[in-house]
Amino acid sequence: MPHTHYTTLISADNLAERLSSAPGSVLVFDCSFDLANPSAGEQAYASGHIPGAHYLHLDRDLSGAKTGKNGRHPLPARDALVDTLAKHGLKERQQVVAYDAQGGGYAARLWWLLRWLGHDSVAVLDGGLQAWQAAGQKLDTAAPGAVARGDFKAAAPLAVTVDAQHLLANMKGGEQIVIDARSPDRYRGENETIDPVAGHIPGALNRFFKDNLTSDGRFKSAHTLRAEFSAVMGQKSPEHVVLQCGSGVTACHNALAMEVAGLHGPALYAGSWSEWCTDPSRPVATGPNP
Repeated sequence: MPHTHYTTLISADNLAERLSSAPGSVLVFDCSFDLANPSAGEQAYASGHIPGAHYLHLDRDLSGAKTGKNGRHPLPARDALVDTLAKHGLKERQQVVAYDAQGGGYAARLWWLLRWLGHDSVAVLDGGLQAWQAAGQKLDTAAPGAVARGDFKAAAPLAVTVDAQHLLANMKGGEQIVIDARSPDRYRGENETIDPVAGHIPGALNRFFKDNLTSDGRFKSAHTLRAEFSAVMGQKSPEHVVLQCGSGVTACHNALAMEVAGLHGPALYAGSWSEWCTDPSRPVATGPNP
C-alpha cells in the first residue's frame, strides 16, 4: 500500500504511525533554533529529540555565506544544500518531516527550501516537538548513526524568489503586494533589537507569522487561514504576493500557511528586511499597517 504523501503539515499521531510502520520511508529533521543563542537549538536537540531525527542548524545548514549586504540568513547555494541533505541520507521522493520547538518558523524554512529544490514530499510537524510530547510520544538523546549518502538531486523549483531591485521596481507599478511576517512592533519600527535600522519596506502589509497558529501551537484551519490572508491580500491573487520578514526565515511560515489555505504561488524576498536596510538609498517606512 502506498504511503500518504504529506506536502504541508503532518500530525504527531500520523508521524508516529509512519515511523512505526515504515521508518525508512520518512526522514525527520529537527530545526530548533534561537536567534539570540545560535547554539541553543543544537543543545536542546542533544537533550531530547524525536527518535531518529537529524539536526539541521539555521546558520550552518539552512543559510548561505553572509556578505554584510545580503541579509542575516541568505539562501544557501542550491548544490550545497543538496549535498547537505544527501549526506543525511535523503533519497529522491522520500518523505521529509521538519519540526522545531518554536512554533514552526525554522521548520518552515526547511519546508520552503526543499520546495525550492523541487522536492514537494516535505511537511512540517503540526504543533512541533510540544505536540509530539503531548501525544505521549518519547524523545531520544542518541544521535542517528552513520547513514549511506542519499541519491537526492535538485529539480525545477516549486517556489520562487524576488530580489530588492524587483521590489523597488514594483513600488512604481504596484503589481504585487508585500507581506511582512515580523511582529507588529518591529514592523512599525519600534523595539528593533536585531537589525540596525527600524521600520519596514514602504507599502508592505503586516501579517505576524505567529497569527497562523492557535493557542496550542498548531496551525489554524485552512478555512480560517484563507479568510485571514485574503483580508490582507484584498483583490490580489497569491501569485502577486511577495513574502518577507527579518531575514527570510519566518516569511516561510506565512508561505506554508498560504499553502495550507490553498493560496498557491507567493514569492519570497529571501534577503528581507535585514538585506533591504543595508542600502541607505532604499526607502524606509514606519508606523502601522496602512
